[in-house]
Amino acid sequence: MSHDLVRFERRPAAGGGCIGIATLNAPKALNALSLEMIELLDEKLEEWAQDPDVHAVWLDGEGEKAFCAGGDVVALVRELKREQEAGRGVGSYASHYFSAEYRLDYRLHTYPKPLLVWADGIVMGGGLGLTAGGRHRLVTETTRIAMPEITIGLYPDIGASWFLNKMPPGVGLYLGLTGASINARDALDLGMADRFVPRERRDELLARLCDCHFAPGHVDDAEALVCDVLGEFEAPEKAPEAQVWPHLDHITSLTLKGRVEDAVAAILGDDRDDDWLSANRARLEKGCPLTAHLAWRMLERHRHSSLADAFRDELVVSIQCNVLGDFAEGVRALLIDKDKSPQWRHRDVASVGSADLAAMYGAPWGNGPGPLDDL
Repeated sequence: MSHDLVRFERRPAAGGGCIGIATLNAPKALNALSLEMIELLDEKLEEWAQDPDVHAVWLDGEGEKAFCAGGDVVALVRELKREQEAGRGVGSYASHYFSAEYRLDYRLHTYPKPLLVWADGIVMGGGLGLTAGGRHRLVTETTRIAMPEITIGLYPDIGASWFLNKMPPGVGLYLGLTGASINARDALDLGMADRFVPRERRDELLARLCDCHFAPGHVDDAEALVCDVLGEFEAPEKAPEAQVWPHLDHITSLTLKGRVEDAVAAILGDDRDDDWLSANRARLEKGCPLTAHLAWRMLERHRHSSLADAFRDELVVSIQCNVLGDFAEGVRALLIDKDKSPQWRHRDVASVGSADLAAMYGAPWGNGPGPLDDL
């Protein structure tokens, strides 16, 4: 495997040891996560977690446009097509990919050392999965976060079934149904980020972290030092104006319904004159009807579950989105042929039947153990 896809550096700290720096290095693809990148990152993070000389970890992306624009969904669809043409192992690549991705995301959520994620630029889908797991999620004036799976026939995965439930009532569902893009201020307001740091101060912040005198093996002390340094650099007053908070009550009124059909109808019927709300309505109107149901149901299923249970459930649904759902068609229309005219399996949300939904929850491995049972 080529280590160029993710660059790793051990930057010396003043008092001995180092800061581990991992940089996603596929800027032409907006650092979209390939399976190889996921495996490289997971292996190195496991190594650094056990290394007493690594006091903290910094994760970022190469280039000025994106931290990570999501998973390499084009590769997923191409591998699915190869499997279908070969007539065997259909869904095996998807199982491998999503198992590795969710295992990496879970590692980030449970990482034993200070973990800083520089979520600068575009942060979508799988990129948000990486960000959400960070202990210190740092956003900038260029940060744009979205879960736009409604446009490609997937659904908000990468642990979103769990963390979207942590937002104010109805907001997580709204983001999932509409694929709304939010900025740094919104991320702070909704608990998806911890601190705003101006982009221009990135290098200075890293240098300051490396000036720290960490005590080997004292994670609590390292955490305190990192927090002190971040406090010197955060500047929430420089964050852009909120998009979500001014509409909070309105969003809640649109989404707190008894059925997904009612929530979708309320959003599509909303006539409030606002560019952000209008763009969200348009995205939902053209989006995948099955995705809308999955977004609703997954949030319901994991309202009170553990993160590990959410990842295990998401693994099943994500594989079936590849094999049985609209994912391949959505990716074809948006990213391969780029005709932006997906032919969804269902005409609208009301047309999605219970049997179609039930099929999405059938584990490919039957009653046997699943790949993430050890989480």
